[in-house]
Amino acid sequence: MTAAVTTAAHAVDATTVMGLLPTRPRLLALGEPTHGEDVLLDVRNDLFRQLVDQEGYRTIAIESDCMMGLVVDDYVTSGAGTLDEVMARGFSHGWGASAANRELVRWMRAYNDGRPVSERLRFAGFDGPLETTEAASPRQSLTALHDYLAARVDTDLLPCTAQTLDRLLGADDRWTDHAAMWEPSRSVGRTPEARELRLLADDLVTLLDTQTPHLVAASSPEDWDRARLYGRTAVGLLRYHFWMADTSQSRLVRLCALRDSMMAANLLALVQRGPTLVHAHNAHLQRNRSSMRMGGQLLEWWSAGAIVDARLGAGYAFLATALGTIRHHDVQTPPPDTVEGLLYALPRDRYVVDVRRLAAIVGDVTPRVSPWFGYAPLDPAHLADTDGLVFVKDCPPS
Repeated sequence: MTAAVTTAAHAVDATTVMGLLPTRPRLLALGEPTHGEDVLLDVRNDLFRQLVDQEGYRTIAIESDCMMGLVVDDYVTSGAGTLDEVMARGFSHGWGASAANRELVRWMRAYNDGRPVSERLRFAGFDGPLETTEAASPRQSLTALHDYLAARVDTDLLPCTAQTLDRLLGADDRWTDHAAMWEPSRSVGRTPEARELRLLADDLVTLLDTQTPHLVAASSPEDWDRARLYGRTAVGLLRYHFWMADTSQSRLVRLCALRDSMMAANLLALVQRGPTLVHAHNAHLQRNRSSMRMGGQLLEWWSAGAIVDARLGAGYAFLATALGTIRHHDVQTPPPDTVEGLLYALPRDRYVVDVRRLAAIVGDVTPRVSPWFGYAPLDPAHLADTDGLVFVKDCPPS
């Protein structure tokens, strides 16, 4: 069996990846089955460098706060700030502490140095300003959108003043109360002030749309793109906070779906600039419905990848990643009758696998079960929904 499986497994490089696909995708998604392992980010970094050199990719998006990501993008495109400052302020979820993320940012800045704007690499976070147990205040995105419009349209077209927004927003810690995730009554998302802010955010985004010809002419492409990001983020956050205050059984699944919807909107905006590599958890990029247990419920929703795939069709491609071991989390050698076990028996450390050929060779296999909640094994039933499989044999401690 091992010899047969070898025919489906190849070195992880851009040429092999593109050979699995009918055409170069506008959005190439590389998933990961767990977070916090630098070896997976090293694979991502290597592939991105090759996609830049060989396939004309110019943007990488990662599962990090879209607003914080602007700090990183400013640094890699223009050198604003220092590398230490950028790693501290430009990433959410603690990703700034990753040595592999630091190396990515350093390399992108070095690549861009001296190049014309049209050839520079771009960085983006595509997640909303959300954490597992809280959501950010909409202040930053909402006020940035208002400031952008106030500088470019007649004052009488604005639905409110900056002072009105400040009064309605109140203290930011009202919005970021951790307890609101589990106690809907603690959320401010359905207060009279929050409801008025939702209407004002809608009016500001509508003004952005109705003034598009003027604003495009009066703005740099970068300022225009960012204004639309501010609008998406402000509306998305206010919607998210509204449903944090919900008391129905569908509350948690709706929050999961809203997060992925915000992710999808950001990805669809990014591909308008050109071919993009996105890296995130498999669950956010897969074509089939995502699921997890939270608060004693089984939650199921459509991922960002599924939403984008429905919009882009052949313009979207998804490579799932599977792992052999994460021994520091007690994920030991995979059973030989699993996909991971069959690939683990091969000699090299990393492969990209032709899933169609693999499925024809192995037939039915047993799904792997993880002893650690932080690692989601491959579901062999969904292999057909991927365009390829990246396999990494072992994860040493980062």
